[in-house]
Amino acid sequence: MRLNCPHCGARDSREFNYFGDAKTARGDDFASTYLRDNPIGEHAELWQHVSGCRAWLEVVRNVTTHEVISVKEVGQ
Repeated sequence: MRLNCPHCGARDSREFNYFGDAKTARGDDFASTYLRDNPIGEHAELWQHVSGCRAWLEVVRNVTTHEVISVKEVGQ
């Protein structure tokens, strides 16, 4: 799978770390840590380009087919 970083261009997904659901609030409680949905279809995810510009990205992809629909920098 390739992700198109807004700063570095298309890169292999091995340059990025996946951090989970982009729409879930993070907290210290059990539910926010361990009880997560397992969606089918399009899903917004949080990734960081750790082997490049270190930007935080919101990636929308189809989790069934791994098709990347959009990539944007968090906060954009």
